[in-house]
Amino acid sequence: MKTYSDDIRQKIIQSYINREGSYRELARRFSVSLSFVQTLIHRFQDTGTVDPLPHRGGKKAKINDSHTHILNKLIAENNNATIEELCELFYIKTQTKVSESTMRRGLRKLGLTRKNNFSDT
Repeated sequence: MKTYSDDIRQKIIQSYINREGSYRELARRFSVSLSFVQTLIHRFQDTGTVDPLPHRGGKKAKINDSHTHILNKLIAENNNATIEELCELFYIKTQTKVSESTMRRGLRKLGLTRKNNFSDT
């Protein structure tokens, strides 16, 4: 998501203080979303600042650095395993259920890639 400059934030607040239009009109005038104007004005009223909030970090990775040795061992022992099978084996070893997408990200982080195994069909 794009972070708007302090300059545009100040202009929106100054326009609001000067009663130069409604939230919707200010959003249209400054080419920003209505929700941004609402959030900005409420934050200004509550805290007195228009500074953007810091990034909160997002979700923690289910396959973290402590799992790398387990994942390496699973790959070494089950070289032909599919992603789905690796997810099941990972669950057995760690009691942490992961999706196929999460497993792919974990493998990519280790510099490993897997092909889907379609020989069963």
